[in-house]
Order: sequence, then C-alpha cells, then structure tokens
Amino acid sequence: MRKPLVLLTVPGLRRCDLSHMPFLSKFLEAGKIGGVRHSFPSVTWPAQATILTGTLPCDHGVIANGFYWRDTHQVEMWTAPNSVIQRPQIWDRLKGIAPGLTTAAWFPMLSKRSNADVVSMPAPIHKPDGSEELWCYTKPQEFYGELLATLGHFPLQHFWGPQANIKSSAWICQSAAIAAGRFRPDFFYIYLPHLDYAAQKAGPESPAAKTAVQELDRLLADFVPQMQAAYSNADLKWLVVTEYVISSVDHVSFPNRALRAAGLLKTRADEDGRELIDFQNSPAWVLVDHQLGHVFVKNRDPRVVAAVVQLFENTAGIARVYAGDRRQQVGLDHERAGDVILESAPDSWQAYYWWTDAGLAPKFARTVDIHRKPGYDPVELFIDMSTKSIPLDASLVKGSHGVVHDGNIAQAIFASVNCRQPVPTEIRDTEICEWVLGEYRS
Repeated sequence: MRKPLVLLTVPGLRRCDLSHMPFLSKFLEAGKIGGVRHSFPSVTWPAQATILTGTLPCDHGVIANGFYWRDTHQVEMWTAPNSVIQRPQIWDRLKGIAPGLTTAAWFPMLSKRSNADVVSMPAPIHKPDGSEELWCYTKPQEFYGELLATLGHFPLQHFWGPQANIKSSAWICQSAAIAAGRFRPDFFYIYLPHLDYAAQKAGPESPAAKTAVQELDRLLADFVPQMQAAYSNADLKWLVVTEYVISSVDHVSFPNRALRAAGLLKTRADEDGRELIDFQNSPAWVLVDHQLGHVFVKNRDPRVVAAVVQLFENTAGIARVYAGDRRQQVGLDHERAGDVILESAPDSWQAYYWWTDAGLAPKFARTVDIHRKPGYDPVELFIDMSTKSIPLDASLVKGSHGVVHDGNIAQAIFASVNCRQPVPTEIRDTEICEWVLGEYRS
C-alpha cells in the first residue's frame, strides 16, 4: 500500500530561516534537506506550473502571474483557469501510474477546474458595483459549504493586501486537515503563502520577516499532527519545497514610464479623465511582474523591438534584455510571452506605473485591485492611513523575487520526510514533478 504524500510549497522559505523554526527544523531532521535551482521567472504562477508539469514556461505556457491576450487587447491578471497550463500535470500523470490514485490541490493559484479530485482556491464573487463577496471554488462544489459551516469564510483580506497575515495560511491548514480526513487523497499539494508578506513589505532580513517565520513554524507544529490524525496516524510522506526565494531590494524601475518618455506607450482617458494604457494603439508597453517585464510590441514590429532593446539595455535596474531567439535562454520563447523580456538586477524590481502626474493615476491604483492593474503591485501591502488608500510610493517595497542568482539557489529548500528516494544536493524545479511521481512507482 502506498503511503500518502503531502507536498508543501512555501514561498520565501530559506535555509537560514530554519534556525528560527524549532518545529520544522526538528521535523526535517527525520528526513533529508537538499536545495532547489529555480527557473526564471521565479514568481508564483510560473513556479507552480513548472513544479506541476516538470516543464518550463516555453512549454507549459504560464509566462507570468497574468496574460496579455493580443487578439482582444485584454490583460488578465490572477483569474485564469487551470486550462492555461498546456502540459499534463502531476494529477494527470499519477492516473497513468495507478488509475485509483486520488489527488488534492489546496490553494495553488491555477487549480480551478483542474483534474485533481479535491480542490480549494479563492474565488471571490465580483459584483457589478465593484464589491466582492467572499467565496472559494471547491471540488466537490458543495464542500465549501461544509468548510464555511466549520471555519467561516476564507479570510481573503488576510490573503493579500495591507491586512495580509497568518490567518489566511491558518485557514488553509485547517481546511486541508478537514479535507484530508474526509477524502484521504494519496497526493496532497498545499500552498502556504505566509512568508510572502513581511519579506516583500519590510525585506527578508527584517524583524517582521523573522516574526513571520516564527508564526509559520507554530502553525506547522499544529498542522502536521492534525494531518497525521486525519489519515488515522498513517506514516505520511512529506515534501517541503521553497517556491521561490525573496531578495532584498533598494531600487525600483518604471519600464512603462521609460517607454512613454520614448514615445512608445500611448494612454487614453477613462470616464474620470484619468490615464489608462492604450494597449491597442501603443507601439509597446510592459506587463511587469516582480523582477520580470514582458514588453508587448504592436504587430511585433522588428524596428520597435530593436528600439525597445536599445532603450532597456541602458536602463538602471534592468540587468538583462532578451528579444527574439534570445528568449530561449530563459525559457520564455512562447507565443504568450512578451516580444522583449526584461530581467531586473537582483536588488531591483519593476513597478507597473505609467503616469507622471499622480493626479492622473487611475482610481484602481490606490486600491487593492489585482485584476485591473496590468501588472503585479506589491505596494498593495501598504496603506496610507491619512487617505485610507494604497500609496503610490513604489520605494516602500523592500523585497522582491523572480531573478535566480547564486545566493537564492543556496537558500532554497527541497526536503523530504519518510520518502524512499534520495534527496539530491540540488534539484531543478523542472525535476520536482518526476521526483514526486517516483514515489508512486513500484
């Protein structure tokens, strides 16, 4: 009989954090600890899709935490379904090993309508007036009602934004233990986001980040025995993986502003006279995502591509520029990717701002609005108490990720407990899927 395997992916978890995590340190002593060499871009959606498929973005098609659909000139951030992943995933491949194996996906971001047998992920209901109603997508559909009756709504306000804290990861753990007891999946993938917040907001070396590490350790000290009990104290296998490492940053670049100054980005007025990017008519604009930028060029005009490359090869904070076939070097030569890829320096990140007059910034810029912003905005972790709104000061951000460098590789963790395969000194993120499958092969 195969032992169930629980995979925890934890963004921001580092080897040095274990010195502040007495429970996790002792728990992992029963197994083995190796390292992870992540692929670029080391950000949530691509990182999770790479782990799930064992392939790079050029194959699975998840090029960032959102997409620009060129045919409709629409940006889609954080709402795509599982079908955007263009390669078979762990749950699909496990069925090929043993058709009776059951799987669960607990909060990985692209799990909606996946082939996992049991699923939970945030799915707030967006109302016409712009407000949201708390809800989760679950499979089976009725299971969220059971979780709601036991735990209350998933605390979305604590999952992202100025109030982000341990309460969201606690709900994930509590609901996962309930699901484990109810469904007993053979493979259980659980995403725990807590270390993301303080490390981006205050920096990974900050006192706040250390506190977050300690909070997560206390949560795991409760969660591990809860999971053991849910499986009737079966001898569970555990795999703990750093999803990405967060680096300290002290610089921010504004590639959309640079394109605008060069005459390549065009704006249009919204109903309030504020500026929006004119995606359809701009010769070039950038979808930014932490330390990554996808520059989309109208009609893929080679002259504009060349001008963009020249512009950003001389832009502070941008370490490397990839265009055309050079995108193969970072696994981003995909139809969905930008025509030019911008990679930040390790101590810098990219903000989506395009306006030069704060009075002309769109209203959503000062709100937590992850869907309407054409790029990732970590400033949403802050609040300007005088206005009760999100500030427009990108210099507040002290941690970011996406770039892969030696320091991050040395800190990332791949650790197993009770697994039968040896843990490599260093594993590529593209090899994790096959390693997991190996635990189920006879």
